[in-house]
Amino acid sequence: MTTTATAPQATVDTVETVPSFIMDSWWTPDAGAAASATPVRDASTGEVLAKVSTEGLDLAAVVDYGRTTGQEELGQFTFHQRALKLKELAQYLNARREHFYAFSAQTGATKVDSMIDIDGGIGVLFTFGSKGRRELPNSQVVVDGPMEVLSKDGSFAGEHIYTRIPGVAVQINAFNFPVWGMLEKFAPAFLAGVPTIVKPATPTGYVAAAVVKAIVESNILPKGSLQLISGSVRGLLDVLDYRDLVAFTGSASTALSLKSHPNVVQGGVRFTSETDSLNAAILGPDAVEGTPEFDAFVKSVVTEMTAKAGQKCTAIRRAIVPQEMVPAVSAAIGKRIQERVVLGDPRADGVTMGALASVEQLKDVRAAVQTMLDNGGELAYGTLDSPSVTSADGSTGVVDGGAFMAPVLLNWQDPEAEEVHSLEAFGPVSSVIGYKDVADAVRLAARGGGSLVASVCTNDPAVARELVTGIAAHHGRVLMLNREDARSSTGHGSPVPHLVHGGPGRAGGGEELGGIRSVMHHMQRTAIQGSPNMLTAVTGVWHAGADRNFTVESEGTHPFRKSLETLRIGDAVRSDLRQVTLEDITAFANSTGDTFYAHTNHEAAEANPFFPGIVAHGYLLLAWGAGLFVEPAPGPVLANYGLENLRFITPVAAGDSIRVTLTAKKITPRETDEYGEVAWDAVLTNQNDEIVATYDVLTLVAK
Repeated sequence: MTTTATAPQATVDTVETVPSFIMDSWWTPDAGAAASATPVRDASTGEVLAKVSTEGLDLAAVVDYGRTTGQEELGQFTFHQRALKLKELAQYLNARREHFYAFSAQTGATKVDSMIDIDGGIGVLFTFGSKGRRELPNSQVVVDGPMEVLSKDGSFAGEHIYTRIPGVAVQINAFNFPVWGMLEKFAPAFLAGVPTIVKPATPTGYVAAAVVKAIVESNILPKGSLQLISGSVRGLLDVLDYRDLVAFTGSASTALSLKSHPNVVQGGVRFTSETDSLNAAILGPDAVEGTPEFDAFVKSVVTEMTAKAGQKCTAIRRAIVPQEMVPAVSAAIGKRIQERVVLGDPRADGVTMGALASVEQLKDVRAAVQTMLDNGGELAYGTLDSPSVTSADGSTGVVDGGAFMAPVLLNWQDPEAEEVHSLEAFGPVSSVIGYKDVADAVRLAARGGGSLVASVCTNDPAVARELVTGIAAHHGRVLMLNREDARSSTGHGSPVPHLVHGGPGRAGGGEELGGIRSVMHHMQRTAIQGSPNMLTAVTGVWHAGADRNFTVESEGTHPFRKSLETLRIGDAVRSDLRQVTLEDITAFANSTGDTFYAHTNHEAAEANPFFPGIVAHGYLLLAWGAGLFVEPAPGPVLANYGLENLRFITPVAAGDSIRVTLTAKKITPRETDEYGEVAWDAVLTNQNDEIVATYDVLTLVAK
């Protein structure tokens, strides 16, 4: 059961206040604020751990510090440099996980729960540290899409760019994931170059504070990039404006209150939210007892009921199964709970499910279950009585101060009952409801009003297609679970940083994570217009029509002889013409085996509306193009590692000639290596200066 039921209960006056980290200093209210401080208790014992108060905190000064010092400091770094700091921070925190686990256990989290929260949060830092270097330029501007030519002569053009928003990212997090919730919002904001102000939930905010303390001690982050407010932020939206962003995770009612603030409605504060979610898991009609899909479904439901004691925004609240399988599914879920779930203090050996985060949370969950029972729900497993639990010393019994609740599974005779589709008991609670056919399952899933995630458990591709296409627009993520991925799947309730987390409707309508997509949420997309030279100057990427520095024969240095130190955007070379003969085409066809009729049969090729007769292979032209621009001696160019955006435009017949024009388009130095990437704009033209092919050549070039 819980730890030490007989442990002395501390008073608010004898415990310390959880500090805030603002303006790069630790801050706590003065002694006079103790009377109004909120106590924070150990979830398993009820012991007072700390108190929380922000009385006297100057929120306007905190925001101003982020907008000034934070923006200035982060603005000195490129995306790649920020990404490396995320990686460095992840490594630093990863070495200190055990220290954070001790704090996490006080919230009722088991070791596995703590790993989901702490290791998961650190994993987000690693992911964005990697993606930032692989998918973003080593600069501060992101180009979105190709240039749009806006004049006949090409002197006026436009395109879209992303630049960071000029304010702060205020991140208001829920109590269930104090570390993951903080780091999954912080990482993309930091990578974008936007300072963060974190406001963790009061019951578990001390865990977030412990991690921030380690971050501060690491001295990795630039000043102003991360501030922590431990306690109430009432009035914070009053000092925000269109420059700022608020990312909220919590209840729908609180989200509505924040979303209704004049500075959001009229002042332009960017607001995104992730709120209540009645997530569903749907069992396909083929997944009968004895199939791997049935077993995976039952395991998933029990896992989501008991991980973090069911306090997950992604937990399965509705198990939607064929009507005739309701008894079997309910029995199997109850059996697995009975065999595998040990309720108690997470610091005790053998405990697999801990307490809810607070006694207040326990009351809310019990009240929600009672309402469901009063409106048609029936207990299929569990009870609302105070459970017997295992304490830290190994004893068992009922503890008054602990926020313990045993898993509860409900059945519903009426699958249309409003409460099963509208009331979320945010704890170890789930319901099994029956459907008539696949279309009915889709309809029932949609009754949730928009959810973060749903699972589809079937090995029938047709059923999977019907279910997924039917429910996708109602969900932010859909997991397809079958015998092929049951072992490798990250699970129903585990968002991954690579994929979007969020959902429509009741789920808040927001969107987080999703790889680099989440970085863009912290940036402004702007359409810019001007000459190709001006577009090149702003973006650092050469645009067609901008000036070029040509290397002419016998003069200057070939671009391939230039290191990154001397190579400049716009450096270019234009080759001589090389004639293509029928013998060349035939030899290439014979040596490669590419004897497609357009290269070997004159009559058939001539009958094709695209060809004037036999034409050269596109890949022959690419190979010759390389021969026309390559500088053969060893030098700064280390390797060619690919082509992008290849298009063949004009066919080349025997007797035609080609030349290549190569221009340094984009230069990306690597922060940690002695080389970088260079993208070259390549254009093949014929003897009439008609464009034959366009593509980008990618090379690795020494610094």
